[in-house]
Amino acid sequence: MMIDEIDRRLLLAIQRNSDRSVQELGHEVGLSASACHRRIKALEAAGYVLAYRAWLNAEQLGFTMQFFIEVSLASQSEESFAAFEQAVRAVPEVLECHLMAGRFDYILRVVVRDHADFERLHRRLIAKLPGVAQVHSNMSIRTVKTRTGLPL
Repeated sequence: MMIDEIDRRLLLAIQRNSDRSVQELGHEVGLSASACHRRIKALEAAGYVLAYRAWLNAEQLGFTMQFFIEVSLASQSEESFAAFEQAVRAVPEVLECHLMAGRFDYILRVVVRDHADFERLHRRLIAKLPGVAQVHSNMSIRTVKTRTGLPL
């Protein structure tokens, strides 16, 4: 399915706030509610829309610290990568895990409640993940920009 300009505007509108009615979204992009609903369902079926989520306030929920953790594995085998990736998926504090090109194999974005929580996470979980050879942690002081949408 190829998307047109109306689909692009609809995707942008959904990215900004997907909690609006189909009628409101349709009005914003110049469609009737029924046409807007059909387009949204087509975009979902074609895989352009993967999910709808609420964006929670981490600080309000007690997650006051964020770290970016660089991880190097001892082996570059497919088995090592697979074991690490499977294990890291089970760590709820890891919000993102990216396989990297460059100095480290992975970078993780994690949230914790405080320094003691970070120490627990670092020593008991991250450092003990399968195949971990080196860990380098970077604490985020302040988020300057966060964008959850794509630049359509």
